[in-house]
Amino acid sequence: MTLIPVILSGGAGTRLWPLSWGDHPKQFLSLVSERTMIQETLLRLKGLEIGCPIVSCGEGHRFMVAQQLGEILDEVVSSDSTAPTILLEPMAKNTAPAIAAACCAAIKQDKDAVVVVLPSDHVIADVKTFQKAVKKAAVNAEKGYLVTFGIVPTFPATGYGYVKACGSETDGAYTLEKFVEKPCLEKAQEYLASGEYSWNSGMFVFKASVFLDELKTHNPQMAELAIKSYEKATVETDFIRLDSEAFGQIKGDSIDYAVMEKTTKGKIVKLNAGWDDVGSWSALYDISKKDENMNVIKGDDVITLDTTSSYIRGGKRTIATIGLDNVVIVDSDDSLLVAAKGKIQDVKKVAEIIKNRSK
Repeated sequence: MTLIPVILSGGAGTRLWPLSWGDHPKQFLSLVSERTMIQETLLRLKGLEIGCPIVSCGEGHRFMVAQQLGEILDEVVSSDSTAPTILLEPMAKNTAPAIAAACCAAIKQDKDAVVVVLPSDHVIADVKTFQKAVKKAAVNAEKGYLVTFGIVPTFPATGYGYVKACGSETDGAYTLEKFVEKPCLEKAQEYLASGEYSWNSGMFVFKASVFLDELKTHNPQMAELAIKSYEKATVETDFIRLDSEAFGQIKGDSIDYAVMEKTTKGKIVKLNAGWDDVGSWSALYDISKKDENMNVIKGDDVITLDTTSSYIRGGKRTIATIGLDNVVIVDSDDSLLVAAKGKIQDVKKVAEIIKNRSK
């Protein structure tokens, strides 16, 4: 079976300001390894039978997608294709329309295409375990199920949505009972203790045709317009521009709301592979290697004296810290972030203020 990767690359990643910002969001940055996050997304499929990837992104990111995936495509893809299929979204409409258009492109490659839908900004430490889970999901997708990956929770997280599994495991998957919004701490503790709930990963495996059929059933207008946007797309040498008139009429929605919460064909494959969505600098600190003072230091010109439990990412300038604890310092070419680690969630507010200044 050949899997076709569908990579979603439309996010702005403002919680990782000042590096992730505007036309250079986090998926195009080397935050965890020497590779960028979108490259790592495709590389973790290396060794599986993979067809030509399909990437959904905005106009401003098209050249970065083409360049960064072009650099690694030969390492991963088993076909003779030399370039990914890059779908340009005329505007952001959330994940469901983007996935629908990508499924149309996948069916053009193979009418029975099984797609693996992956956000471009996740970290997965244990690639072998992830690939085993993908194979289990693909077996279920071949049988007509829509499969999501439920991340086995390691603590009562209030920043993630959850999925609930029911029944016994069959072919490596459980029946998907329901999706749950981000809970309060008390509820999150209950979910963790029950063993029935997993974090909602935002990753999926299904037949492209089955997804489109389910979308037609549960949101026929979105399905019609998304398919039309692909059928009337402008095909260029390196990009496919979805039709803006049809795509613009879509009432945007996530795949969870548009399909997965309504379908009777949902399955969950549980995944325990060191997953993280790298949603903040403190999350990046948590998954990074620390020195003897529990600091994470990135950059060649960083000096720390009596500094502990901090994330410091240098740029072109020298950074020196004295007597600090639990701080985040990130330097870029034009901006400098200095924050208490416990307040790092407010970085998104800073990005919003800066965005409003330019209006």
